[in-house]
Amino acid sequence: MRLLSQGLNRVAQWTNCLLVRSKLLPADPVSQFNLDPSLPTFYVARLNSRADLAALNAVCKKLGLPSPMQDQVLGNKTLPRFIGIKNPTPLLSKTAGPSPAIDQGKAIFSALRAHPDIKAQVVPVTVLWGRNPGKEKPGIGTLFSHSLTPSWLRKAMVVLFSGRDNLVRFSAPIALDQLMTDKADVDELPHKLLRVARVHFHRQKLAATGPRLPSREALFNSLLAAPTVKRAIADEAKSKGLSHDEARLKALELLEEVAANYSEAMVRVGDRVLTWLWNKLYNGIEVKNAERVHDLADKGHEIIYVPCHRSHMDYLLLTYVIYHQGLVPPHIAAGVNLNFFPAGGIFRRCGAFFIRRSFAGNKLYSTIFKEYLTQLFIKGYSVKFYTEGGRSRTGRLLPPKTGMLAMTMQSMLRGIDRPISIVPVYIGYEHVMEINTYLKELAGNSKKNESVAGVFKAIKNLKNYGRGYLNFGDPIHLNQYLNEHQADWRDAIGQGEGAKPQWLNGQVAQVADRIMTNINASAALNSINLLAMVLLCNEQFALSRQKLLTQMRFYLTLQNQARYDANVTAPDEDAEALLNHALKLDKFDVLADELGEIITIKEKERTLFNYYRNNILHLFAVPSVIAQILFNRYSVTVTECQAHLGTLYPLFAKEWFMHELREDYIEDVLNCFAQEGLIDFDGHLATVVKDNKALAQLEMLGKVIHLTLERYAISVSLLLRDQSIARTKLENESDVLAKRLGTLHGIKSPEFFDKKVQTNLISVLQTQGFISISEQQTITAMPTLSTLSDHLNDLLPARIWQSIRDTL
Repeated sequence: MRLLSQGLNRVAQWTNCLLVRSKLLPADPVSQFNLDPSLPTFYVARLNSRADLAALNAVCKKLGLPSPMQDQVLGNKTLPRFIGIKNPTPLLSKTAGPSPAIDQGKAIFSALRAHPDIKAQVVPVTVLWGRNPGKEKPGIGTLFSHSLTPSWLRKAMVVLFSGRDNLVRFSAPIALDQLMTDKADVDELPHKLLRVARVHFHRQKLAATGPRLPSREALFNSLLAAPTVKRAIADEAKSKGLSHDEARLKALELLEEVAANYSEAMVRVGDRVLTWLWNKLYNGIEVKNAERVHDLADKGHEIIYVPCHRSHMDYLLLTYVIYHQGLVPPHIAAGVNLNFFPAGGIFRRCGAFFIRRSFAGNKLYSTIFKEYLTQLFIKGYSVKFYTEGGRSRTGRLLPPKTGMLAMTMQSMLRGIDRPISIVPVYIGYEHVMEINTYLKELAGNSKKNESVAGVFKAIKNLKNYGRGYLNFGDPIHLNQYLNEHQADWRDAIGQGEGAKPQWLNGQVAQVADRIMTNINASAALNSINLLAMVLLCNEQFALSRQKLLTQMRFYLTLQNQARYDANVTAPDEDAEALLNHALKLDKFDVLADELGEIITIKEKERTLFNYYRNNILHLFAVPSVIAQILFNRYSVTVTECQAHLGTLYPLFAKEWFMHELREDYIEDVLNCFAQEGLIDFDGHLATVVKDNKALAQLEMLGKVIHLTLERYAISVSLLLRDQSIARTKLENESDVLAKRLGTLHGIKSPEFFDKKVQTNLISVLQTQGFISISEQQTITAMPTLSTLSDHLNDLLPARIWQSIRDTL
């Protein structure tokens, strides 16, 4: 019997070599989970399958872990290393025989109890063949799917057709010492271990494949039968003078417009296409903090991804990254403008559902969309939406639109039994594909609709776009958040479908703000936004290579030693490597003379570089203010820095979605300046060293915040000149004055002239108590506005103030 088993194992290994290509997750489980190859090791898997065993064996060999095909000596016992919880279903039977897992578990715990000095590690391993979730109503497709417990024949079909999509996922070892308490019954321990493992494997499979898919017809019928939708259909028939069947047909057409039609086969095709595309477009995609998402999936959370929106590439990039993390791609709320042939059908089969820009005046559409979204959550699908509502044209985060978030929180009140967590996602690029289009739109051109011609034009213009960056931010656990901020929120559960408690709007706004704050707290520095930060602050947008490298090193050190937030990521490469990489992207001119090289931004790229700088401007806001004070005064106390930032930081925080200023941040920045040899700092007083190089570095850093402060100065000056001014007049005069300053001082940053930015600033000034606005939209300056003016006067150069006052 043993020889037969060994022979079958050998056949499974040969088959694995020929037909199977395994993807390992995480990439290095040995270091991530502190696995010790020298310890007695056992592997627990969902299925007692030789194909799974062979795939695991191949992976363990590469990792240097003990082979699951070999026995493990534990004390005076020799035990199999591989523990399959469930046996395959026999070919001619519907019931699988009992697994040996219980007996194996008893033997392990008995040996450990007899030899308490022995440490062993039991590692759960999820082995999946493809990502097909299966159908709620099984059909012929289940012959090639792992969604059911297969017989050996079905397993052979699965390996044959899905062997190239094998996924082997390691998890943290089970803590045996927590199971083996002094009072624990050895006979009960294996059952306890296997119960834990079953729950774990169920969650792992659900996270990787998603729930089983209903037929489209069954989904639509269930949605049309929902009480809220039935009432909306009746109201539509009554208000529009339609028959019930006509109104129902209209509702069905709306469902066809909205609903996704997820296909795992299309996702696999898309994966291959996108792998080709990323290799063609990018030098790599850097992903950070993905373990946060895995942790949520392991705990059975409903996951909602909320990324910032820079480009149409975001739709593809985030879904691609999630899929390659071994997780099921989310259903994506996509703008209805993307529902054009052929892209709309492809996106729909990859999980996109389409949303109109406005629900106003269409109760039937609104009800159907809300019910569809709720059903996604109830069934357990992860979802992705963009709370900004559209792509940022300036590189800054847009004010959030809270419709999708409000519908999400209303869905919670339907009594969803799983915790819901929102995962903010920062996405950044070294080149945004639509950047030239954004510039034209900011200049006044109308936005063009997406089309087939646009797709082919984009494909034709494919080139090297550098690197992409994707950072998962700190999750927001909605259940926990509401427990802390709205203790009675559960009282609203079951009060009626569509019920909207009074507290909802306020909590939605707070959560939306936290999402945006967590996105910006996870920003990624890269070669282009770092160079934009340096070069845009210099005349002619140029620096000698040596000075440029010096300033880049300074900024990298600043972000490593005085980081705005622990989630901010900086490149692993040094300044020299980053510069050499950036020069390959055809955005710079390198001028050489007998004194060395000068690096300058190409003329056609100069305005565009403001977009990349704006991605990370918030990371340098506080250091820039402190550097400007030091440059102007040569010495400053911590208390004086706190006074300036106490007035300015709340404006920064509202404009750029920044968290509260942490107490030690100012000292961290000053200590970093001191370590760089720019100042002397005794913990209280900072003094600039007598060195022109130090002054030059501080001056460049101080200029980073100038354009923002100049916009503030324009509005503040107009408000102090006219103590009672109409809002429209303030906005118009601010626009005129901004354009004049732009002409006089060579300002080419698009957001400096953006009326939306000015409108938001007025709202922020009101929120922070610097102005009051009457019902007639008349603005009155408050006494604190003079304090803000004084701080701005200290920071901005005299020539800027002179230009403003000459115009007033």
